[in-house]
Amino acid sequence: MSLVNELVESGIHFGQRRSSWNPRMAPYIHGVKNQIHIIDVKETIKGILLAKKFLSQLTAQNKDVLFVGTKRQARGAIETHCAEAKMPFVTERWLGGTLTNFRTIRERLRRLEELDELISSGKMKTNFSKKMEAQLTREHSKIFRNLNGIRAMGKLPGAMVVVDVGRELNALKEAKVLGIPTICLIDTDGNPDFADIPIPGNDDSMRAIDVVIRELCASIKEGMESRPVSKEGPAQADADHDASDGDPSAPRRRSSRSRFRMDDAAGHSVAAGSAPAAEPVAATVPAGEPVPAEGAASA
Repeated sequence: MSLVNELVESGIHFGQRRSSWNPRMAPYIHGVKNQIHIIDVKETIKGILLAKKFLSQLTAQNKDVLFVGTKRQARGAIETHCAEAKMPFVTERWLGGTLTNFRTIRERLRRLEELDELISSGKMKTNFSKKMEAQLTREHSKIFRNLNGIRAMGKLPGAMVVVDVGRELNALKEAKVLGIPTICLIDTDGNPDFADIPIPGNDDSMRAIDVVIRELCASIKEGMESRPVSKEGPAQADADHDASDGDPSAPRRRSSRSRFRMDDAAGHSVAAGSAPAAEPVAATVPAGEPVPAEGAASA
């Protein structure tokens, strides 16, 4: 079955009632039937294809995508497909400052790891009273319910996928403050100005949401498969380069700043690409005086 037929059968083209529409959604509306706006499926397909291309390129650069959908119709699809794609998600309640105050969120996640350790090791039952055990259990349940989806998110996401713009307005505002691109499934009562890549469609249909999230996660998987096998940092790359020289007794290479300080301490400056340091030092010795021994310039 083609994607267009699957979207039409899922009811993605059914919008909200005509009385509750947002005029900014006019370019994405095909017409009206029985006082219900009909969404142009061509615009929906265009948004999905553009979002898939963007997410594939983004995840290929070793960046994550955060999925946000706290409404009941979106929770199942997001949790299922994001778990397969190994992407972070929020399906319970958006905590204020999840992105703008990410340091505090990481502290709460570390607290969750501590509580998990107490529960798994059995120390909670042996080292605490029943009252304290009940308090720690409630704390663990609360943190786990709200933050378990972003447990593996060690850095800010490269993009955000949102279902229902009106419901997730706080999340979109935080993403806008941090300059994080947003991809939104928007119904006819939403505001497309909050989305960098709008996907017009029915955000109340479980089947429609499942199809859209499935297609986006499929493109994410493709991008992850094209990631480089090993991601080396600059320090590791320099270490590997030095080790590959084959001469363990070779002197350690210095940075340009270190070489400049050495030359400045010797009383002269050496331009980039000039001769070795020994030649300028010898040139500064007056005629008739002995040339300093090797290594005197660095004393």
